[in-house]
Amino acid sequence: MNPLESQLGYPFGDLIPPSGTVTEVAPGLHWLRMPLPFALDHINLWLLDDADGARRGWSLVDCGAGTDATRAAWEQLFVGAMEGGPLLRVFATHCHPDHVGLSGWLCDRFGASFWTSTGEFGFARMMAAALPGVDGPSAIPHFQRHGLVDAGMLEQMRSRKNYYPSLVPAVPPAYTRLQDGQRVAIGARTWRVITGFGHSPEHVSLYDEQHRILISGDMVLPRISTNVSVFAVEPEGNPLQLYLDSLDKFAGLPDDTLVLPAHGKPFHGLHTRIAQLRAHHAARLDEVLAVCVEPRSAVDIVPLMFKRQLDAHQLSFAIGEALAHLHYLWYNGSLARVTGDDGIMRFELT
Repeated sequence: MNPLESQLGYPFGDLIPPSGTVTEVAPGLHWLRMPLPFALDHINLWLLDDADGARRGWSLVDCGAGTDATRAAWEQLFVGAMEGGPLLRVFATHCHPDHVGLSGWLCDRFGASFWTSTGEFGFARMMAAALPGVDGPSAIPHFQRHGLVDAGMLEQMRSRKNYYPSLVPAVPPAYTRLQDGQRVAIGARTWRVITGFGHSPEHVSLYDEQHRILISGDMVLPRISTNVSVFAVEPEGNPLQLYLDSLDKFAGLPDDTLVLPAHGKPFHGLHTRIAQLRAHHAARLDEVLAVCVEPRSAVDIVPLMFKRQLDAHQLSFAIGEALAHLHYLWYNGSLARVTGDDGIMRFELT
């Protein structure tokens, strides 16, 4: 959790929309919250007034995971806050299950079009199909290479082979491409696409320049730091560098921008939060560098970065994040990487 959260401003105070309801945060722009079956127990979604010619309806940014609880909340919204109006478009900031999980279900139900970036659409389709390389079992050799030898934990991870398809039962078969810098009209508002990297392949944030509103997705969150991981499908990646570089894209936005994040509450203080995130990762990098006076694997680094007990789901992301920090230091020449006789990759000072 962010120890400097008090430096941010929350214009709606402690207000949280109950499941199945909406809260208007600006004219024609509504906040709703869906439950998640994780320690991170919610996702914020954004419902916007929209029209297709004479037909009035709604557009949606992100859609929740494919769970019974989320479907039930949507059924309540269809007949309640949405007043029977159709979904015209479904936008996805990125491919993670809480963001695209019900995209196929919603698009099929309303005949809505699906809008996202090419990188996110491709990865969502690959993972929903559990293709080799992005399925659960493909990650096991990756974790073993980076120091995971606990047989019980490895078995738990193997048992999660249907994790993504279970939460994303279908992704629409076609999409409309969103690209960096593109302007998209939704109802009375025009949004500029800002793509970001490091958290996911081609994350989409949306910025309303006229009203200074940013739908940030997972790129900028008020209370937690965005997960940045090296995954099995891109084992040589440098996602932390990509993420930190992506934060530069928000530098020109006004500091009084209203940030609508995927997790946590809407807030003011965009530049303050970005500075906090940079300082957080700088401190983590210093800690990692300090312990690499001896060769360390990613699994060795996990307890340094995460002080609490982790389940299999959390550990998979923790190893990925530890490795992201090691790779950042390896790519900038601060660390060398060596593979031991046991097949484990370790990092040490150059």
